[in-house]
Amino acid sequence: MDYKDLNLIGSSSPHIRTRDGAGHIMGEVLIAMVLPLAFAVYNFGPRALATAAVSVAGCCLFELLYRLIMKKNNTLGDLSAAVTGVLIAFVCPVTIPYWILLIGDFFAIVVVKQLFGGVGKNFLNPALAARAFMLSWAGEMTTWVGPRSTIPAWGAFDAATYPTPMSFLHEGNLSGLQQMYDIPKMFVGLTGGSMGEVSALLLILGGLFLIWRKVITWYIPVSYIGTVALLTFLFPRGNDPLQWMLYNLLGGGLLLGAFFMATDYVTSPVSHLGQAVFGIGCGLITVFIRYFGSYNEGVCYAILMMNLTVWLIDKSTKPHRFGVVKAKKERKPKPRQSPKKEAPKK
Repeated sequence: MDYKDLNLIGSSSPHIRTRDGAGHIMGEVLIAMVLPLAFAVYNFGPRALATAAVSVAGCCLFELLYRLIMKKNNTLGDLSAAVTGVLIAFVCPVTIPYWILLIGDFFAIVVVKQLFGGVGKNFLNPALAARAFMLSWAGEMTTWVGPRSTIPAWGAFDAATYPTPMSFLHEGNLSGLQQMYDIPKMFVGLTGGSMGEVSALLLILGGLFLIWRKVITWYIPVSYIGTVALLTFLFPRGNDPLQWMLYNLLGGGLLLGAFFMATDYVTSPVSHLGQAVFGIGCGLITVFIRYFGSYNEGVCYAILMMNLTVWLIDKSTKPHRFGVVKAKKERKPKPRQSPKKEAPKK
């Protein structure tokens, strides 16, 4: 057969095309967060859904306005702004005022993401950076409500600080925590805390869904969670090692951070070895802050600090290229020095 009779299409690389673009991947992440969001609505009332909706709308609006002002193409279709909006809502208490939430959205989208070039170019996780910035309003960011609260979406409501599992763990008071929450309640999520971090069961299911869909790999979650498990088991602060380890794994934002934030493509290493090193570093810093810091939780700052080391981890764990031989540098011969001429004797 003559090749001229074939219906060939000439195009530039890449020649292998896939539908797994940014929009498809972010869509999978949104699907994985549906069940934790639904449980937040069940656990904290309709305000949880309103908080997520306001956050997503704020992130999308700020991204759209920035791109229009800077005369750049519209990038809302990649759904990264929507994912950031849901994650910001997940790491906040359900009682967070909407105006603080919108300030966090602006900081995440405009300052952390767009000013550095947009999606794929930010060096910090936008949602966690926004949470760290929103802690400027410490009172509003640390006002928790108990499980099975019915907080209205709009209007006034009574909110009082409710003890979360991390407040007990920070003090090393395992017996007090066990009197308030048992392991099944911690696993299901019938506890106080940020609206998207309480249900360990649904966060694990969401993470396994992302691993099954090959959106993320298991290296970062396993190394991160495994490091926290090992350290808390070896150093239980005078408590039962197994119980102390389980409560540390199920409490706080560890599972949310390990599956949904530390695995961010842009702010995590490329190689598998680098991802394992990144996860171990996150685990070490998390436990260090929980044990010795003045702040109850260490996940947010642990991931942000490790985000700053990704360039170094990528450089140090760059895989070997098989079949490539490094060219030996040729040593240039030293120029010969001409013998010194003796001055003629008079």
